[in-house]
Amino acid sequence: MPTCAFLSFRLGGTDGVSIVADHWMRAFRGFGFDILTVAGEGPVDVVLPDLAIGRWPDGDEGLDLLGAQDTIDAVADRVAAALQDCALVVVENLGSIPMNLPGSLSVASARRNLPTIWHHHDPAWQRSRYRGIDALPVRDESSPWLHVAINETTRVEFAERGIEATTIRNGFDTTATLGDRAGQRHALGIDPGERLLVHPVRAIDRKRIDVALDIAAACGATYWLTGPAEEGYDETLRGLLDAARAAGTRVVHAPARSLADLYAASDGVLFPSDFEGFGNPPIEAAIHRRPVVVGRWPAAEELRALGFRWFSPHRTDLFAAFLDHPDEALLEHNA
Repeated sequence: MPTCAFLSFRLGGTDGVSIVADHWMRAFRGFGFDILTVAGEGPVDVVLPDLAIGRWPDGDEGLDLLGAQDTIDAVADRVAAALQDCALVVVENLGSIPMNLPGSLSVASARRNLPTIWHHHDPAWQRSRYRGIDALPVRDESSPWLHVAINETTRVEFAERGIEATTIRNGFDTTATLGDRAGQRHALGIDPGERLLVHPVRAIDRKRIDVALDIAAACGATYWLTGPAEEGYDETLRGLLDAARAAGTRVVHAPARSLADLYAASDGVLFPSDFEGFGNPPIEAAIHRRPVVVGRWPAAEELRALGFRWFSPHRTDLFAAFLDHPDEALLEHNA
């Protein structure tokens, strides 16, 4: 069978890109491909540390790309060697956002004139810290490359930049596995009658940890953050959690044992982000029949237009009232 490689900064974790990549891998196995995983870090078949986040200066800050060309060429040779037996390569977000720009350019060089799908989750211009960087996505009309966006907003933005892309929204297994509510809550030290609101995100600025903490406090709930701090957010997160605890909100910062356990253990889901490329948790919450607070960003508005009914971060009173008197009809509608 032909081999399709999936390549990214990292794979095999609980971040959204890894989860979506895993879903695509299952689909590609169904198409008849063997799968090879290649990433800068993670439980993958081939680890190439030069592709990891943080391996090189962030974005193009402090980076002389012309001076780095020898390094880019050397990394491109290593990438090409790892992918030499692959009929197709799917690049997951590494060609979209400059969290390792030399690595991204190395992959583009290695894949020139070779069949490649560039799967774009959040391109540079959608993040304020990268908005001035235009080196990605790499353009090469002569190569057999296809670009895939995960929402219509991004597809249109690609078209405005002269790049044709196809929208394929993130996929989900709608057969919800029943999680272990009692076991997960016991592992977290949560009492049977304690109200628990989960915030299933990495702790970075746009996830709005502050808003989520305010909602938990207003609902008289314990706040559960599952992901680590990233992108230099450690000190800010520490301050927010300490302040919340001092104000009387119980805070739990620990990973879930599994996705099913995460939703089974929680009474509601917090997702008040300022921006997401897609935002998997609101859809997962629907599948697992949990109410969810969702912020406003373009992809979320596309999903709302499909009929999802979510609570607004600005109407905590409605969310709290639902938690007091759950409406199964709403949960069934979203499911």
